Amino acid sequence: MKMKILFFARAAVFLLFPLSANARELSSLPEFTKDDRVLVLAPHPDDETLGAGGAIQRAIAAGARVQVACYTNGDHNQLAFIVYEKRLTFRTGEFLYMGELRRSETVKAMTSLGLDRQDLIFLGYPDFGTMAILTQFWQTQRSYRSLMTRISKVAYPQALSPGSPYVGESILKDLKTVIADFQPTKIFVSHPADTNRDHQSLYLFTWISLWDLEDKIAKPAVYPYLIHVVGWPKPRGHHLDLALKPPERLGEISWMTLALSREEVKTKQKLVDFYQTEIAYNPPYLYSYVRKNELFGDFPAIPLKDDRSGKIAWHNVGLFLDLPVENNTEGSEKQQGALSGLAYALQGNDLLIRLDLRRKLDKNLGSSIYLLGYKKNVSFAAMPKIKVEIGILGMRIRKNGRLISASGAKLGFVGRSL
Repeated sequence: MKMKILFFARAAVFLLFPLSANARELSSLPEFTKDDRVLVLAPHPDDETLGAGGAIQRAIAAGARVQVACYTNGDHNQLAFIVYEKRLTFRTGEFLYMGELRRSETVKAMTSLGLDRQDLIFLGYPDFGTMAILTQFWQTQRSYRSLMTRISKVAYPQALSPGSPYVGESILKDLKTVIADFQPTKIFVSHPADTNRDHQSLYLFTWISLWDLEDKIAKPAVYPYLIHVVGWPKPRGHHLDLALKPPERLGEISWMTLALSREEVKTKQKLVDFYQTEIAYNPPYLYSYVRKNELFGDFPAIPLKDDRSGKIAWHNVGLFLDLPVENNTEGSEKQQGALSGLAYALQGNDLLIRLDLRRKLDKNLGSSIYLLGYKKNVSFAAMPKIKVEIGILGMRIRKNGRLISASGAKLGFVGRSL
């Protein structure tokens, strides 16, 4: 049985992606039909509207069944709490209160379109903590503990699985339950190149769930939507007549566009109005995603092959690593990542990874690479989660969060490439 590898470096997430000669040519998103079952997975309350508010409207108009599932309640945004409530707090209950407010905003927005409350699912996992869970918290007695809420289990009574510990098994179980019960024909989910960690991890958890379920459900089409990229979209604010164009710095992605009618654009603008907790501290930002179209796109997976020629057959991923390591909202447009490119190859039993640096000096700034193996006949919880840390002191390797021997790995430099 061949093994899949989920691979990501720094802030960008990858599924072994190729370049596409026609990547900049936008195709149209396939039309919805009354037989479609559309599942929208949102990392936080509001992402379902920002990324797919037009698609949800179009699916409902076609008579399709639509379900929305929120991964977290967005309770980690302290700045939003301070501005919205006009006070400073460090109390656990008040962050949960903010999470409840954000949940209620999504309920109001989606029910205004005619969705039933039973079609709105909230998982309640820790905002800004899900990537740590994905890479470290499996097969352990210790659960992840949220920095803001200081709790280690799903605390929202209306969540799908109240009381579930913050571990990978809980998230994977809930996502598989949602997908298996709904049997979607189309899934809209956050993009792998998004700079927000929860957006990255939801994409990865979704694919792990689909691989686990591939002999139990019909394979759905998956359409990632993008929210957080440095300096995108521009200009900020209300520009209903402008088109949403792909970010230039994301290299070669095959994008699809959904053209929205004037009425659909106005309705999406009204949906954004419901998210006052986020609008309060940055009024123009959310409206920047209300344009006359929506974008969806992904990187196709590549089967790595050893060509046995003795030469390294590099697969270049492109120049879209110019992203900050963390970014909850807009990010600083002056930030620039140390990496300018990424390539990978297979040679015998070795996986080769090449990181191209902007400056040779940047090797001292440090880079991180995660390798998450997947094998159909092995529980993902039991598969190793490898983190390679490269910095001024050389290379360290962690497995499931713990340091292990690096004897099976080698590190070298050629010019500005690592």
